[in-house]
Amino acid sequence: MHERVEEQVLEQELEQVARVAAIDIAKASAMVCTRLPKAGSAAGRRVQRVWPVGATTNAITELADHLICEGVGLVVMEATCDYWRPFFYLLEARGLRVWLVNARDVKNVPGRPKTDKLDAIWLAKLAERGMLRASFVPPEPVRQLRDLTRLRTVLTEDRTRYRSRIEKVLEDAQIKVSSVVSDLFGVSGRAFLAALVVGERSPVALAALARGRLRGKNAALTEALTGRFLEHHAFLIGMLLEDHDRLTAQIDQLTIRIEAAISEIDPSAPPDDDHPGQPGVMARLAEIPGVGPGTAAVIIAEIGLDMSVFPTPGHLASWAKLTPRTIQSGARSTHGPTGKGDRWLKGHLSQAAVAASRTPTFLGARYRRIAKHAPKKKAVVAVSRNILEIAWHLISDPEARFSDLGPDWHERHLDQARRTRQRIRELERLGYTVTHAQAAA
Repeated sequence: MHERVEEQVLEQELEQVARVAAIDIAKASAMVCTRLPKAGSAAGRRVQRVWPVGATTNAITELADHLICEGVGLVVMEATCDYWRPFFYLLEARGLRVWLVNARDVKNVPGRPKTDKLDAIWLAKLAERGMLRASFVPPEPVRQLRDLTRLRTVLTEDRTRYRSRIEKVLEDAQIKVSSVVSDLFGVSGRAFLAALVVGERSPVALAALARGRLRGKNAALTEALTGRFLEHHAFLIGMLLEDHDRLTAQIDQLTIRIEAAISEIDPSAPPDDDHPGQPGVMARLAEIPGVGPGTAAVIIAEIGLDMSVFPTPGHLASWAKLTPRTIQSGARSTHGPTGKGDRWLKGHLSQAAVAASRTPTFLGARYRRIAKHAPKKKAVVAVSRNILEIAWHLISDPEARFSDLGPDWHERHLDQARRTRQRIRELERLGYTVTHAQAAA
């Protein structure tokens, strides 16, 4: 028995570039290779030139002028640490078409010696034949916003470390206040810490500083604030609180600057009493369950507001490494890990997914539905992808608003047979035995 095999040939035209330049970048220098058509020769003949350049502003500007005079249509460079930034920004500012390519797309060919000169030549040949694709590099306003949001994330992580260190000092002094107070750095917690630093040691006097609902826990607070708090501990906490408050002030300054930067690049003006209209993109993103103003700002900073770079929500999710990779060997296909991706974006999306999992919404129901039969990390990744895809739609369409499908969406869209099977499995997990006659009835 012969099986009929249908063959389909997909032809893809590669983008042939007549005049290309490639740059292999190091910290203080770079190797440039240009491949240009040879004048008066047969088609396909090239003139190749390789030379070193410095990584200073004047040297890069001079290189840009030379490439413009040569009529270079495309400049490609490999993403090497942060050393590519001066070359990319300065060449782009002079009007050249610049591509940043991923290192995995430009792997060294086995058996070929690896030198800066040969790497530049190989990169130019790949670009000339259209065998490379450009990585996403946002425009300058978005890059500046990205710097602000990433710095705020770093400072927030540093502040968290200071809070952990303060709690360790309290544990060393046998002060167990964090077991009674949910937020040690709230109004009551800061009052306790400030009094301890200035010399107050009486548990009763310290417990009297409580505010709000903590006043009803006076006995528990008095017990928790009883310890062996010495002047040594007061000195340590005083120094840590100074740095903690300094970081808090810097985070607040960054937040104000981030909001101003988003308002400058957001094409939709925020509504007010005199000019009612659609809210800004940041406010619309914050309507997604689990997504607050901080996460919304990070999403805008990491992917920008021009969704033409990502043709579909699936493209965006794949770029962010929130989709499993397909591994195929022969007729067998399996799913591999998602990959690293943008850690700044994935970190905030994961936090938003965990927050959404606790809400009575579609995203919360989706998380719980996946977590029943899969690891919780996979459920977090799945909900993170959904949040990012929703963000793509909200950014692409300024008129779009988030509308929750409801926690019972899956139940309403299941067919009767599948719903019956699910109910039978739930009864069996509870220890009941369901016969076919009962199921049919």
